[in-house]
Amino acid sequence: MSIATINPATNETIKTFKPLSEDEIVEKLKLAAETFKTYRHTSFAERAEKMSRAAEILENEKESFAKTMTTEMGKTFLSAVAEVEKCAWVCRYYAETAEKHLSEEEIKTNASRSFIRYEPLGVVLAVMPWNFPFWQVFRFAAPALMAGNVGLLKHASNVPQCALAIEEIFLRSGFRFGAFQTLLIESTQVQRILEDERVVAATLTGSEPAGSSVAGIAGKHIKKTVLELGGSDPFIVMPSADLETAVQTAVKARCINNGQSCIAAKRFIVHKDIYEGFKQKFVEGMKALRVGDPMDENTDIGPLATESILQELKEQVGKAVKHGANILTGGKSIDGVGNFYEPTILENIQPDSPLFYEEVFGPVAMLFSAKDIDEAIRIANDSPFGLGSCAWTDNENEQQRFIEEISAGQVFINGMVASDPRLPFGGIKHSGYGRELSAQGIREFTNVKAIWVK
Repeated sequence: MSIATINPATNETIKTFKPLSEDEIVEKLKLAAETFKTYRHTSFAERAEKMSRAAEILENEKESFAKTMTTEMGKTFLSAVAEVEKCAWVCRYYAETAEKHLSEEEIKTNASRSFIRYEPLGVVLAVMPWNFPFWQVFRFAAPALMAGNVGLLKHASNVPQCALAIEEIFLRSGFRFGAFQTLLIESTQVQRILEDERVVAATLTGSEPAGSSVAGIAGKHIKKTVLELGGSDPFIVMPSADLETAVQTAVKARCINNGQSCIAAKRFIVHKDIYEGFKQKFVEGMKALRVGDPMDENTDIGPLATESILQELKEQVGKAVKHGANILTGGKSIDGVGNFYEPTILENIQPDSPLFYEEVFGPVAMLFSAKDIDEAIRIANDSPFGLGSCAWTDNENEQQRFIEEISAGQVFINGMVASDPRLPFGGIKHSGYGRELSAQGIREFTNVKAIWVK
């Protein structure tokens, strides 16, 4: 795939970029390694001042950055503005908490003094996706830079202007030249960079194949990785739940970011006693969504990011129907220019259908009926993924069972799954390993050094 800005609402190629040459890559790696030698010794106060400045730039110019996002990958302009604001939040969060999260921890032993120290690792490569082109990067970069590491960004090939804008934000914030660099490279060039001895670790948010590839290369060279991969999050609704609120949230949770989110709810598992009522309201809610120009403030769902994603979604739905699934609403792309797809609900998805175990990256919901809480939990866990999950119930015993028995990195009760700088974020099973955000996230790329003094 070429590195280019292609507007998914019009399929117009706006700008193309030439990948870095081998010599240019070598120079950037050299700069990163040299920068780390001095940057690692800067104080938390100095880093925090610059990170706070980054937050100010994001907030002051959020509409400009949002327009770039919408133009490159199709999210609605209003949601893009909210994404920039969230990036400012994570910058401020780590500016305020990094020193506390990484402070020395005294441990009582038979030594006169023993303690744990958190030290930066070095140059970290971030391979990031297009679906949240600012947020995914900042939730890595803010803790990494505050910990004293330096970053290299290999962004998705369809959001190059977002990638360059992020590098510019850090430079304008006062971070030294080389502390954070964007690499406009093809996917085929990632292995060469990851194998370079100057790169000590990597983080990837993306598909299972991409995660497996990066983990394999890094593992061969004994390098730390953090992976946040796909998800097929369950959204469970029990009879005691507030049905109206659950349905309204279900529509939002499935169609956020045009349905292209790893933690979007994708499998809706509803107790049989309220199944028909939920289904009727859910269909009504999905039908009411407005699909169209993502720059229009009245639009709920914009285009899918690329033509290939649209084609894959059409094929997934088509295969599901061939295996017996029923289309309750939607089920097809929208004629005309742009990568638009109707909000869709599928019912009666069988375990022998490929879609039952796949991730769906678009505004397509799968609806299941469960006879009781046991079956609801069984369906929820019958997935190769384990990223997020949510359950709707006012019954405290049911809440406790969902908390204890759902296999996922996150369980939300009576609320939509969302990332929050104050909470660790990540998954299990094929959804990856390691954590981002909170104290756990900033410690991922540190040397947890034990000190023992007689």
